[in-house]
Amino acid sequence: MHMAPGLMSKKRRNSRITYMNKKSLSLTPILAMLLFMSFLIFILLFLGILSLPITSDGFLKAYDLTSFVRGGRRSTVEILRSNDRGEQWMEVISWEPRAFIYHNFLVKIFFSTNSFSPFKECDYLISLGEPRMKKSTVIDVKTGGSTASKVRTSSGMFMKRGVNEVVRDIEERIADFTHIPVEHGEGLQILHYEVGQKYEPHYDYFEDEFNTKKHGGQRIATLLMYLSDVEEGGETVFPKAKGNVSYPPWNDESVECGKKGLAVKPKKGDALLFWSLKPDATKDFSSLHGGCPVIRGNKWSSTKWMHVGEFP
Repeated sequence: MHMAPGLMSKKRRNSRITYMNKKSLSLTPILAMLLFMSFLIFILLFLGILSLPITSDGFLKAYDLTSFVRGGRRSTVEILRSNDRGEQWMEVISWEPRAFIYHNFLVKIFFSTNSFSPFKECDYLISLGEPRMKKSTVIDVKTGGSTASKVRTSSGMFMKRGVNEVVRDIEERIADFTHIPVEHGEGLQILHYEVGQKYEPHYDYFEDEFNTKKHGGQRIATLLMYLSDVEEGGETVFPKAKGNVSYPPWNDESVECGKKGLAVKPKKGDALLFWSLKPDATKDFSSLHGGCPVIRGNKWSSTKWMHVGEFP
């Protein structure tokens, strides 16, 4: 028995329609799942639970939303890359001691939900430290404790490691730069030098057994971040440095302190890394350094000391 051609054609069309309907029905759950996942990712980004990827140069991409808790209240901070400070590069300024400058280390700009005005990392660190400034102290080599001294006339304050998201981001950047884990570093110290204030030449490594055997052991390196420019004076000087002692070139107007050995003039956003120990873990006597008196203006800086072991 043969079926009429018209009936066969109609049956084939009905089969194709049925197949297409089944295919569209099978795609519906997949499309619904994709839409749900897209919506979920958007919500996580909006709440700051999920952040955008980090670029190859170690900076968060523009409009990366992160959040930090301050005083039990959660605030949202928007981190933007800043291009107005110029490119970043590292410069070797000495091998004895090992000293390097990371130009434009602190360059990020922030926007807070609590403020309509943008603020930079340097200004943000100053704002954290300024209300809590106290007279700076030095370590007593006999007791291992802190004591006041005429060799250090600045004011300063310490903050806990990882106190908020902004500070954690800076500390992670320091770890990437130095290859020393975050856990080996002390909390950031903010320092303020007014006119006439200074820090006489000293070593950052410990010379007492109390500190050498506790709290992460010996200090291995120091990162000094300049939070402000200084009109005159305030150089970081290494009197025993060997090699390129003409950095930067001096003129007749330079203060006398800044002409002794290797001297680095503060530049807002730059970071100076120097090592207190040699590669064989012995003390580097050429790491003797000090802060020249401020002649005009103010000097703000932030110090991160790093240890051989984990610092509690």
